[in-house]
Amino acid sequence: MKVILGLGNPGREYEHTRHNVGWMVLDHLADVWHFSSWRKDGEALTSSGTVNGAATRLVKPLTYMNLSGQVLKPWLRRPFWAAAKDLLVVVDEVALPLGSIRVRANGSAGGHNGLKSIEHHLESRDYPRLRIGIKPLEEQRTIGDLSDFVLGAFGKTEQQVIDELMPTIRAAVETFIADGATAAMNKYNGAPGARGQ
Repeated sequence: MKVILGLGNPGREYEHTRHNVGWMVLDHLADVWHFSSWRKDGEALTSSGTVNGAATRLVKPLTYMNLSGQVLKPWLRRPFWAAAKDLLVVVDEVALPLGSIRVRANGSAGGHNGLKSIEHHLESRDYPRLRIGIKPLEEQRTIGDLSDFVLGAFGKTEQQVIDELMPTIRAAVETFIADGATAAMNKYNGAPGARGQ
């Protein structure tokens, strides 16, 4: 089974924040793929279905960001399931321009607390991730305090950019499910809908 893990923080106050773009993506995917209703499953909300014949589960951790990796514990005990080929983490990335995405098969956490937690629980950096850029497009705009920025809500124009990027994100996730991280990297890193790569 493929697991698409969207990072975010629980609670209404975080719902529309930049740090929760992973949850926004999973909500979009559950909707367009006509997956099951969200239900509580341990420390997560999950929605399940099939994508082009592949069993797939969307997972939104109900822990806070820095504890996100805890939800993977049950998966690590599953025979034949391996994070390196069956897991895709969807995460915000402040170093990438808004409206851009980047798929990687492995790599460092890059200072992201959610990815640090996943790496800790997997005891490995070998897991695919799809980074979604949240860096402001306006050159004159400075981010200031990083925590305040990522926990701030998208502006109307920023949210529109994210909304318009969703079909590209969905296509990249579908490519990952069908053909793996390398195929998604080759097709979508630097693609027109994934500008800024």
